[in-house]
Amino acid sequence: MPPIALALILLVAALHTGFLVLEMFLWTKPAGLKVFRQSREKAEQSKVLAANQGLYNGFLAAGLVWGACCARVDVATFFLVCVVVAGAYGAATVNRRIFFVQAVPALAALAALHLLS
Repeated sequence: MPPIALALILLVAALHTGFLVLEMFLWTKPAGLKVFRQSREKAEQSKVLAANQGLYNGFLAAGLVWGACCARVDVATFFLVCVVVAGAYGAATVNRRIFFVQAVPALAALAALHLLS
């Protein structure tokens, strides 16, 4: 696995670990309210859903770390594609910036993984 691909995969994993923390533990705190641009009331009403979403982001991060640590291109590719799909869906249904925060880094990792190998 090319070093740049490995670094990008681990960056995407770190981003998703950060999303997990924001969604599971900081959703109703000032940091979560600021990042997700929502009121405390709305955050309180949706905190169970956000925690569930954070858990899924944790699974994506774990899969990416697994693929990177075991040098499994197939595993890394699968989880990167999952991230791209999730980012595209989030951009289409919630906010376009999700594409740039989530999908673009995963696309860069996919490109490095498959073009530099």
